[in-house]
Amino acid sequence: MVLALVVCAAVVALGVIGLMAFAVRRRLIQRVGGTFDCSYRLKMPADASTQPDLDENGKPTSAPVPPTDGKGWVFGIGRYSGDSIEWFRVFSYAPRPRRVLPRREIEVLGRRYPEGQEELALLSGSVVLRCLHNGAPLELAMSEDALTGFLAWLEAAPPGQRVNVA
Repeated sequence: MVLALVVCAAVVALGVIGLMAFAVRRRLIQRVGGTFDCSYRLKMPADASTQPDLDENGKPTSAPVPPTDGKGWVFGIGRYSGDSIEWFRVFSYAPRPRRVLPRREIEVLGRRYPEGQEELALLSGSVVLRCLHNGAPLELAMSEDALTGFLAWLEAAPPGQRVNVA
């Protein structure tokens, strides 16, 4: 009986320590400043390049396509770091970013709202930004406010850098 209580207490203590480690890591990442919640699609679906673009009113500018499956999204934190974005997974203990996206290698193709199962996989009010990173498709999902800041950061590139913001 005493052994079972000790084991249960140890499991609870390890769980609390693990949660505290997540909180401390997030606080350390945010301490530098310039962070925003940003989901990143690790596995792009085959039809990702055919999603409709939106006009300034949020209406599709092209024909609708079948909804995406919503798979491959990972919740994370984006942090501005000079001329790059550092992306950290939220549920990780790693002190280093999972991805580093240099500004000069990002080309914005368009934006869209989550569709189908994506609405469940992403935060409420997210906008999906379709990009190319070194010629490879990339999708980031963030709030409208974070998107405005992200696009302003891209457009504020130093003179001589090629920046394409749709």
